Amino acid sequence: MYARVLVAVDHSEASERVLAAARDLALLSRGEVWVLHLREREVIPRLGLVPAESEDAAEAAVASAVDELTAAGITAHGLIRDTVFGHAAREIIDDAREHDADVIVMGSRGRGDLAGLVLGSTAHKVIHLADRPVLVVR
Repeated sequence: MYARVLVAVDHSEASERVLAAARDLALLSRGEVWVLHLREREVIPRLGLVPAESEDAAEAAVASAVDELTAAGITAHGLIRDTVFGHAAREIIDDAREHDADVIVMGSRGRGDLAGLVLGSTAHKVIHLADRPVLVVR
């Protein structure tokens, strides 16, 4: 089964369902979960990387997810990293490899439809880059 689960969370509407799916998979296998949140940053000439969200907001989201999983009896770890806007899929894949995750769990929409159309959705990119199962939650 899926004993090692990487769950990618953002601030989308699907995040609660994504976390619930990861929790259920981990409970079935008595597994371990890594909760990953990527702070995407814009690259602006002369300013460098400009954060799209505060560090406190990211930490609060991950801590809440880890607390929820821990309360359910699951060993959970929180991961927060910065990445350049549009590179989240590669970061998710790299984390899945680093933690030897058996499955990646993520939402289907973190960006709006227009941004997803122009840049391609992160979930779509992860599905095509992944060398392991990906569960996309709507």
